[in-house]
Amino acid sequence: ALRWSDDVAGAVRDAPFVQESGPERIDLKQALIAEIDSHAPAAAVIASSSSGLRPTAIAEACEHHPERVLIGHPFHPAHLIPLVEVVGGERTSAQAVADAMDLYAEAGKRPVHVRQELDGHLVNRLQAALWREAYDLVARGAATVADVDAAITNGPGLRWAVVGPFAGQHLSGGEGGIAHTLEHLGPPMVAWWDDLATPSWTPDLVAAVTAQMADELGTTTSAELAAARDELVLGILAAKAHTDGLT
Repeated sequence: ALRWSDDVAGAVRDAPFVQESGPERIDLKQALIAEIDSHAPAAAVIASSSSGLRPTAIAEACEHHPERVLIGHPFHPAHLIPLVEVVGGERTSAQAVADAMDLYAEAGKRPVHVRQELDGHLVNRLQAALWREAYDLVARGAATVADVDAAITNGPGLRWAVVGPFAGQHLSGGEGGIAHTLEHLGPPMVAWWDDLATPSWTPDLVAAVTAQMADELGTTTSAELAAARDELVLGILAAKAHTDGLT
């Protein structure tokens, strides 16, 4: 069912939906999207896989139908992870967003509509918040890279694969739900927020994280780690497919 082409015009001429996955550079994205816009059918949705650029900026060079340009960001590794972030720009039509959401769902993905344009969209902002604290903990010597990875994969990461952070807080509250959790854990949580810090991005920090990552991997290659990850992810997805009531 696949057809390869090195010609943009020929590739998109009859396409009802175009998924653009060019390099994460605004100048290249704008030029590529503008070329797609010039040749794709007027009703075709054009989705950019950008992981952080805003759709309004990407569609800036479109001269024909900027209303059908949006972000359609699959999550890495995209061949396994169901999540796709859909983000409309200032000129994106509600119909284009709806069409994209429907197509991704029909393809077996789990689309999430991000309702505001933000740098990094939704998930990368959530990840960035965790990364900020992880790097700061390593920078101040409170934990190693291996400690942080083990803490997540053996703790909240197991829950997050099943229920999200809000649903997790709801379950922590027992019969009282999230209201009970926030009543007694809300104030301490705010105090923790106040204690969080952004680390200084220095060559020393980069070198320390790189060296500690090598220590954590030991003799395991990146390919072996990716294969083990993929196998476990497939198992989790298979288990979730037979469970009702989880998103």
